Amino acid sequence: MLSVEIRHAIDPQTAKAFDTAALRKNFHVGDIFRQGEIRLIYTHYDRMIVGGAVPEGGSLVLDEVKPCGTASILDRREMVIVNIGGEGTVLADGEYVMAKGDMLYLGMGSGPVTFAGDGRFYILSAPAHHTYPSRLIRIDEAANMSLGAQETSNERTIYQFVHPDVMTSCQLVVGMTKLAKGSIWNTMPAHVHDRRMEAYLYFDLAENQRVFHMMGEPDETRHLVLKNEEGAISPPWSIHSGAGTGAYTFIWAMAGDNVDYRDVEMVSMETLR
Repeated sequence: MLSVEIRHAIDPQTAKAFDTAALRKNFHVGDIFRQGEIRLIYTHYDRMIVGGAVPEGGSLVLDEVKPCGTASILDRREMVIVNIGGEGTVLADGEYVMAKGDMLYLGMGSGPVTFAGDGRFYILSAPAHHTYPSRLIRIDEAANMSLGAQETSNERTIYQFVHPDVMTSCQLVVGMTKLAKGSIWNTMPAHVHDRRMEAYLYFDLAENQRVFHMMGEPDETRHLVLKNEEGAISPPWSIHSGAGTGAYTFIWAMAGDNVDYRDVEMVSMETLR
C-alpha cells in the first residue's frame, strides 16, 4: 500500500554530465498515482516529500514513513494535499471533503492521514517547526494574479493557496497555475531561487499530449518530456519552466528558507543556453 523512494540531492556540475535516463532518474516524478496505493518520493532538497494517493473508492492510511524518523509522518512535518480527481475525503485532525482543485493544509501533529473516496490526491510535505491550524482552501479563497500575454503565448492565472497572502505555514508554499486558451508557456521568462526548491506536477493534459519541462542552470539547460499527472523536482540552482503541446494545468510547490513568492533571480532571454 505504501512505497517510498529516496532521491539524493544533485549538484549542478554533476547534472551537466547526465544523459536523458539519468535526468529522469533524478528529477522526473512519475507513476505516483497507482490505484489502491500511496507512493511517495522523499527528496533531499529541503527534505520535501512529493507523492500520490489513490484510494479508488476505498480508504488508504498514511502514518509511519521510515525516512522521516518519527512514529507518524506529521509528528514533525506539515502537509498540503491537492485533489486532482473526483470528490474525496481526507481524515486527519478533522474530516475534509475535497472537490477537484481543492487544497488542504495539515499542520504539524495532525496525526495519521486517511484518504477515501474517488479523489486522486497529490501529497506534499516538508519539515515544520510550529503547529499552524489546518485549513481547507478552495479556489475562490485563493489569492490570484494574472501574468503574461496572448502575444507571447504565456497568458496565465496564478492561484496562491498556501501562501502568506492567504494563510500561514512553516515553509510550504503551494499554488496552481491555469493557462489561458492558446497559451503554452509557464514561468517564462525563467528564474531561479537559491533559497528554496520547487516541485511541479502537470495535469489535465490530454493523453496524447506532452509538456517539455525546462531545467538546469540558465546557461546549461536541459529538458524532461512529461505526460499527464507527471512532474519534476527542481533544485534551487535550476530554472523551472515548461511548454505544452496542448492545454494543461500545473501545481507548483516550494520549501526552503524563504516563503516570499517574489524572492527570485530573473533570467534574461540572452542568458539562456
